[in-house]
Formats: sequence, structure tokens, C-alpha cells
Amino acid sequence: MIIGKYFVEGDAIFMEKFAWKAIIHEGKLEEYKKRHDMIWPELKQVLKDAGICNYSIWYFNNEVFGYFECEKGVDYAEKVQAASPIVDKWNEYMEDVMTMVMDRKTGAQPKLEQVFYLE
Repeated sequence: MIIGKYFVEGDAIFMEKFAWKAIIHEGKLEEYKKRHDMIWPELKQVLKDAGICNYSIWYFNNEVFGYFECEKGVDYAEKVQAASPIVDKWNEYMEDVMTMVMDRKTGAQPKLEQVFYLE
């Protein structure tokens, strides 16, 4: 059950979760990692301002899967990212190493649907 920016599963209360995926261009994984090792401080700040935390990105077979939690709710995180010129600049910077089709409605990464959860 969702209660504002949190949801309840059993006796536990969690922040809203967000997951996305993208394709890494052939031979570009090391460059992708390098750019994330040197992520811009101003981009980190936008993500924090959006309430994004517990953010990780995973790789398999030329695909990356990102997961984060939203302290201020997914809708808020999407709005902050979509309105940020810094996020736009980062997305442009990453175009030569990855392909991600942005959600037309939100302007943010396309959200994956959770199909299983184990506490």
C-alpha cells in the first residue's frame, strides 16, 4: 500500500523505489564506468535535491539497470530531474556511450514495473 512518498509491506515502511534500464554501446562499458567514477558534483546535488538516495547501477550483457529510492517520492524526483539543465547536459554527455529513451510524459528515465518483492 502506498502512503504518500512511502509504502507499507507487512510491518515495514519503505521509501518509493525507482528502477530504469539502458543499453551500453558496444565497447563503451569502461568509458561509462569512468564517467560515473567522475560524476559531476552539481549532478550529485541535483539528485540529492530530488530526494534520490540508495542509488546503484548494475551491468549485464550491454545493459545497465539503475535502482534508487526517493525520499520525497518518485513524482517529485522525476519533476526535479526533468526540470534540470544539469541532468539534460549529463544525458547529452552520455549519448555516445549509452542509449536511453526518456519517458515522454515525465521527461525522466523510463520507470520499470516491479513484479516481485521479498522482504
